[in-house]
Amino acid sequence: MAGKPKATAAGLVVTALIAVVVVIQLRDDPPNARTTPPAPSPSASPTPSPSASTQQARPARPGPVLAVKIDNAAPARPHTGLDAADVIYVERVEAGITRFMAVFSSRLPDVVGPVRSARETDLELLKQFDDPVLAYSGAQGKLKPFIRDAPLRAMSADDFPGMYFRGTDRPVPHNLYLRTDDVLDKAPELATPQNLGFERGPAPAGGTAQTSREVRFPAARYRFDWSATRLRWLVSMDGRPGTLADGSPLAPASVIVQEVDIRKGSFGDRWGNNSPFTDTVGTGKATVLRDGKAYDARWSRETAGDLTEFTTPSGETMTFPEGQIWVVYVPKA
Repeated sequence: MAGKPKATAAGLVVTALIAVVVVIQLRDDPPNARTTPPAPSPSASPTPSPSASTQQARPARPGPVLAVKIDNAAPARPHTGLDAADVIYVERVEAGITRFMAVFSSRLPDVVGPVRSARETDLELLKQFDDPVLAYSGAQGKLKPFIRDAPLRAMSADDFPGMYFRGTDRPVPHNLYLRTDDVLDKAPELATPQNLGFERGPAPAGGTAQTSREVRFPAARYRFDWSATRLRWLVSMDGRPGTLADGSPLAPASVIVQEVDIRKGSFGDRWGNNSPFTDTVGTGKATVLRDGKAYDARWSRETAGDLTEFTTPSGETMTFPEGQIWVVYVPKA
């Protein structure tokens, strides 16, 4: 298991890079996020950037589901720790771009990121889990009271700066990382790993052979290509392969393209862009990609406190292979 990251003097370099960051990518970074990790003890050795750190995950301790809001803009790639997530949700945010919500239950990486800010959609989405921890960089000011009142343990970089550190290989705001050991040290009493609501098992009958699926947003594009050798769907974002910091691919075992209502939200950024709200309560259609095939499905979530259920057109429980699941929220047709 990799040790906890320690401080480096490279935080000074990060400060110098701030001036060159594109303005639109700064919109949701917390104004007072720390730019260097805490000073190491005299015996500590320097810590490499997360891009050079190990990607090996360890079995999770009994503890909470950890939900981390992840930056997936081009400067934030490659990612760290996402291979250990049980589920990755893809949500539309301001200006047609997307963000990830990575949910960890069965495994935890030592470090995960880059981390970005919470959205209104996250609060409803996470109500289906029992007392989750939400790790995020910050939030729009008017949203913060709603986060405080939500049934979750909020651990932002604003309120828990010691849990986070800045990497040295990319500019602010795309270099904020979370130490998961520090989270669990703060929340040892939370629930044990949760049932995330996905039934595992062999593929249902039927399905249509499909080895590639593309999903487009106004300012983001995803492609999922089936690898018969890896038995995984290889993820591309904006025409480039999605990878981890060690060069290995982002490769879920299954992908759900879930049709939902995406409407104008109650909040926006400082430049006047509305943050759309993705309604994950209700019913609708979905397409499940697994084993090189596409399956028609239905989803249902009666209340925000319920897990999302997926069924076949005949009403049987939809099954998923073992491994990571991506849920991509798209507008209802």
